[in-house]
Amino acid sequence: METQTIVEALMLGLLEGLTEFIPVSSTGHLLLAAHFLGFETSGKTFEVLIQLGAILAILSVYSARLFKIARDLPTDPSARRFVIGVLIAFLPAVIIGVLAHGIIKAVLFETPMLICIMLILGGLVLLWVDRLDLKPRYTDAMNYPLPLYFKIGLAQCFAMIPGTSRSGATIVGALLLGADKRSAAEFSFFLAMPTMAGAFALDLFKNRNLLTADDLSLIAVGFVAAFVAAVVVVRYLLDYVSRHGYGLFAWWRLIVGTIGLIALIVMR
Repeated sequence: METQTIVEALMLGLLEGLTEFIPVSSTGHLLLAAHFLGFETSGKTFEVLIQLGAILAILSVYSARLFKIARDLPTDPSARRFVIGVLIAFLPAVIIGVLAHGIIKAVLFETPMLICIMLILGGLVLLWVDRLDLKPRYTDAMNYPLPLYFKIGLAQCFAMIPGTSRSGATIVGALLLGADKRSAAEFSFFLAMPTMAGAFALDLFKNRNLLTADDLSLIAVGFVAAFVAAVVVVRYLLDYVSRHGYGLFAWWRLIVGTIGLIALIVMR
């Protein structure tokens, strides 16, 4: 395994951790970066499996809160209701992810032009939503109505198209359905745990016979880098979006998508 490849895995891991929980599409960024770097692993498993680092970042930052929810499950109806709400929101992604896994990995992951277009379209949507005069009705992610959890879960499914952004689809859906910016971002964290863990398990199972020792080493490097970077983002994102909204991320998407589109056209 070449040193250059290890450095690329480190860079891509940092990119995953920095972008997973902000609405810019970590998968889109990873696939574009890997495309232009010429970085390749068996079955494009690297881009999915290093997300485990980001999952563990949420678990570490929210460990006390998650422990409290788990401890209170037998006695607290609100804790049980929240867990049920997360599972309800997770359900649509399970169904579509299992049914469409082959198309997503074999077609959508292999179409960088589509990723750039989705980055640009998503940026325009974020700019539009950020400028709406929305009147939030829900400010606590743990107390959303159960139908709202399901609707947010449906919105998350748009992120099956790389470049859309899982957190972006979740947050935009929540905002349009009446959540405030902080709770929308926070619920995207909670929903990320089962969604990303499910994607990790499914992809690992589907590609278990394709992975080589070199692939596993590169995934380990990317995993550690993603964990460190994601911890930083999770700790500070909620305060940032509460004060400043999502405009910065919208412009970032537009810039990256446009540059990527131009590069792909020039390199044809």
